[in-house]
Amino acid sequence: MADISVPVSTKLRPFTDDEGPSNKYLDEALEIDKREGLLLAAKARFVALSIIAVFLVFLIPDISVLYYEVLILGFMAIGFAQIRVGRVGKSRMELLLLFMDLALMTIVCVFPNPLSDEIWSASMQYKYANFPYFYILLASATLAYSWRTLFAFATWTTGLWTLGYFWASSQPPVAPEISQWLQGNYTNYAEILEFIDPNHISIEGRIQEVLIFAIVAGILALNSWRSRRLLIRQAAAARERANLARHFAPNIVDHLAGRDQPLGEVRSQPIVVMFVDIVGFTQMAEQSSPERVVSVLREFHSRMETAVFDHNGTLDKFLGDGLMVTFGTPDVSDKDAINALNCSVAMQQTMDEWNQVRKAMGQPEIKLSVGLHFGDVVLGDIGSERRLEFAVLGDVVNVASRLEALTRTVGAKIIASEAVIEAAGGAEVAQKAGFESCGLQEIRGREATVSVWAVPS
Repeated sequence: MADISVPVSTKLRPFTDDEGPSNKYLDEALEIDKREGLLLAAKARFVALSIIAVFLVFLIPDISVLYYEVLILGFMAIGFAQIRVGRVGKSRMELLLLFMDLALMTIVCVFPNPLSDEIWSASMQYKYANFPYFYILLASATLAYSWRTLFAFATWTTGLWTLGYFWASSQPPVAPEISQWLQGNYTNYAEILEFIDPNHISIEGRIQEVLIFAIVAGILALNSWRSRRLLIRQAAAARERANLARHFAPNIVDHLAGRDQPLGEVRSQPIVVMFVDIVGFTQMAEQSSPERVVSVLREFHSRMETAVFDHNGTLDKFLGDGLMVTFGTPDVSDKDAINALNCSVAMQQTMDEWNQVRKAMGQPEIKLSVGLHFGDVVLGDIGSERRLEFAVLGDVVNVASRLEALTRTVGAKIIASEAVIEAAGGAEVAQKAGFESCGLQEIRGREATVSVWAVPS
């Protein structure tokens, strides 16, 4: 097994949204994040505006409050419209709705309430404690939009608020006699006069408002960029995990992903080793085209891989027309042997089903042979620093391979050593799985005989 460790850089990347090559996991993550952000922003907006609507009833206990209540409904409508048109990437409609948000808020903050009977100038409407409402829109925007959009948000707010200043400053004075009286009595108190004069707006205060707003928006944009980078890394990890799952068993992938030292040190542990092979494949390959041979092998490997993974096995490697499987790697369990027996039976059942399909198509039957052995093996990485492979070494591997070859001699589909049967629970368990005792058998390359159980052909 190759060394799949991936170094993670903690160096802060440039302030950019460059996400590199196309990544379907990133696309899906961004789409989900966008949709969740829009929904959350709409809900937050609805709650915030509802609170403000109730608060205004107590603040303005007369019919003129309806002006602001209608405007609040407009904000809610824009929020729900953003859900409908929202998507990942640039969207002119989304930007238009954002601009409408800010324009409507500017109207609220600059234009006096036309339903009110009170004497109230545009200057007073503009300068008295209305700008903080822009922060509600900014806060909801951070839930659904990118850092670039937040910068645009701050820029538009600054521009609209500046236009509001020039408009309010250009309006004719309301109750000019009040301004004249104040100027006559507060000549020596210029700062107080600027604050209380209903027809005067201090430019310094407005600059302070938009400056602080821009700083806050910039900080939120930085956090949005940071969250986006985290999302990109998570999507990259999902892609890497999916790629690993194409080559390694799910239990290996989970093991690798969940530990700092995934495979641990070289060690010895008891496992079941299984060898699987197609009987007579060489002759079949000679009679078929290369394309047909590859097609058959791919389908064979796919079916066998499913059986292995369904029984918590580890697909150690494909061997052309066969495969090597282990049960108990990287961690052992008390069900490794029974999983191995059930897997071998499931493989034969899968082949029977496949052969029925092949027979209906006029194709020859494919026979499968399986050999299993249980015992202590050595596990560990072999190779160089640049290329490591997780290897399973030991006599158990050799015996399992010889038992697979023995199936042709004794006329069996599956042969398992006595050691596997004992580890699985004994003769009763083996017999339920369809195994029969074949006594002691000579194994090629070994002087000692091995007691085996078999599923007859």
